[in-house]
Amino acid sequence: MQFDRIRLKLAALAAGSALLWSAAGHAETIRMTAAAGHPPVFLWVKLMTEFYIPEVNRRLAEGGKHKIEWTEAYGGTLVKLGTESGAIKDGIADIGFVSTIFEAPKFPLQNVSYVTPFGSEDIGLVTKVVADLQGSIPAMNDVWARNGLVYLGGAALDSYHIWTNFPLRTIDDLKGKKISAPGPSANWIKDTGAVAVAGTLQTYYNDIKTGVSDGTLTFSTGAWGAKVHEVAPYITKVNFGAMFAGGIAVNKARFDRMPAEVQKVLRDVAAEYSVRFARTQAETAAGLLKQMEAQGAKISELAPAERKRWADALPNVAKAWAEDLDKKGQPGTQVLKGYMDGLRKAGVALPRDWAN
Repeated sequence: MQFDRIRLKLAALAAGSALLWSAAGHAETIRMTAAAGHPPVFLWVKLMTEFYIPEVNRRLAEGGKHKIEWTEAYGGTLVKLGTESGAIKDGIADIGFVSTIFEAPKFPLQNVSYVTPFGSEDIGLVTKVVADLQGSIPAMNDVWARNGLVYLGGAALDSYHIWTNFPLRTIDDLKGKKISAPGPSANWIKDTGAVAVAGTLQTYYNDIKTGVSDGTLTFSTGAWGAKVHEVAPYITKVNFGAMFAGGIAVNKARFDRMPAEVQKVLRDVAAEYSVRFARTQAETAAGLLKQMEAQGAKISELAPAERKRWADALPNVAKAWAEDLDKKGQPGTQVLKGYMDGLRKAGVALPRDWAN
């Protein structure tokens, strides 16, 4: 097993470095390995394999000069979740979905939505606001290059809610409960009386089933793929907001050596990937909530006053997060204010302004 894994990695390295001329038609063939820690059951990976790669191939075929020969490795078969950026930088893979939420130490500024809960449920808007910030704040964009990557296009997850194995009507019902929450989202239950438990989409089901936790903060499309509603049938729509989760990134050294036409296709299709992802994710999330309800889940919506009460009960971790980054020479306060302003300018009614 270990030998096979090493052999697979070596094969990917060899494939990634190859740039060949095809004997048939003399079209330049670039060999690339695409990878992700999550499996294709999740939309951000599913669209990579079902839309992004085929569309890149189609456009390159129209040009007739270049083609890409792909090797695809998802679900941790080549790259483990949370290690994607390093694996792409090191050439184990050439391109893939980098989950910035699971690589917060490398991409702290990209996690601004995760420290500002109760934002917007508009997936496209959140993706655009983060993209605009990356375009206007050099430090936010440069982090990709510092990690040996080129950012092509991003994705935000549908709005987070809470799945529990007990009824939840007010934040008082959280007292003494253990809630699975990844990374920064643990702050969304801070000072509510609940205890945050580390976990990922791959662990939520078993954690709740075995009593490690009593529920989880997650999003509808992820919850469905992980079958969370089967062990936590009480779904409370809190609307913590859509969250920027990461994006498609490519090895910078390889990208810089590619012909301009290929670079343009990779970027253009990634932009369309972001738009298609936002639309499909929103439609899918709404449909999956209905399916969960049909399978016995009990869905309720937190009252607006209780939602504001929850937001006001939390410590201002966003401001502390920003000030800590400021001390490290990064524009934390600028990014935080820019994100809040971006949502407000789009007409989002915020129950709390985390920048103040």
